[in-house]
Amino acid sequence: PSGPRPPGPSTCGGRGRAERSRAAALSLSSPAAGLAQPGGCPAPCECSEPAKTVKCVNRNLTAVPPDLPPYVRNLFITGNRLARLPAGAFPAQRLPDLSALNLSGNHLRAVEAGALAALPALRQLDLSGNPLVSLSPQAFGEGGSPLEELALRGALRDRGVLLSLGAMLQSGALRNLSRLELADNGLLLLPAGAFAALLALRQLDLGDSSLVGLRNASSQAPGQLQGLNLSDDSLGLLRNGTPAQLRGGPPALRRVGPGRNAWLCDCALEDLVAWLKEGDRAEGREALACAYPDKVLGKALLKINGSDLNCSVPVDLPSQLQTSYVFLGIVLALIGAIFLLVLYLNRKGIKKWMHNIRDACRDHMEGYHYRYEINADPRLTNLSSNSDV
Repeated sequence: PSGPRPPGPSTCGGRGRAERSRAAALSLSSPAAGLAQPGGCPAPCECSEPAKTVKCVNRNLTAVPPDLPPYVRNLFITGNRLARLPAGAFPAQRLPDLSALNLSGNHLRAVEAGALAALPALRQLDLSGNPLVSLSPQAFGEGGSPLEELALRGALRDRGVLLSLGAMLQSGALRNLSRLELADNGLLLLPAGAFAALLALRQLDLGDSSLVGLRNASSQAPGQLQGLNLSDDSLGLLRNGTPAQLRGGPPALRRVGPGRNAWLCDCALEDLVAWLKEGDRAEGREALACAYPDKVLGKALLKINGSDLNCSVPVDLPSQLQTSYVFLGIVLALIGAIFLLVLYLNRKGIKKWMHNIRDACRDHMEGYHYRYEINADPRLTNLSSNSDV
């Protein structure tokens, strides 16, 4: 009969093998298979080649994916459980264009030497929200890094990490850094000279900390510093002399944000009030108000005068205590010298007095010894009794 002939066995077998080969190829290139072709996308991540962006967010990753596409410029690895960032975490020469790296909220505790050394185009790095306990000063390698922006919000709770960061900044490894965010770290004081090598630094964020002084934040900051955020700190107890540090600080400094601090309006704040009135460096200075004492509660610092601050009464308690301790030490030393002088002048009388005491004690002890011998010998005891009769 006329009509199409059914395909032979050999034809069916060849077509089936070809379809199976194509299916296998598709399965290997699929993200669900857990592998990625060169230039592809790792399975746990979302990639956009037009936007040059890769996002690996909240995937419970324990290591940086090794097969990141080389086109990536913006990489987000956040909300995972990396724990540590070892040396070579980012393959050398595999990410030549990576410029923005976000590693926030990954439970990172250690960033080891060389962990970020193989990123020649890195400009922005965010390590915020990681409980770091170890930060190697050689994390960016020996030759330094082109990094321009570094965010460490809430990542420096450990004092050892803060000292390591200071060593890293002083080494010049981040000499191109223009913005540094150290907010929300509970900082009391800053390492001396920590910012001296950051010649390109423009913005420094120290907000939401516990800073009680600005010695290392202002006077040792580089000359190009333009913005200093001090909001939500513990600067309500700034002593006189701090505004002088700001005046003598970086000449380019144009914006200081001291907002949302509980200001104690006593005489120790006199210099700060004068500094606020004489210039416009303080951002939002009109909103700064007294929190203590009650008589000036809520009053704007720009409207405070000398009578409100009670500057006629000394309030510098540390200085008063220091003076009192010095005076007490002098008095005690004088009394000691007089006592020694009296002893020296009466040395002969004291020597005779000591001899008399020694003889009296010896006679007293001999009497005790004699009575002990009588009590120990029954014959002497009877003799003593008869003599008494």
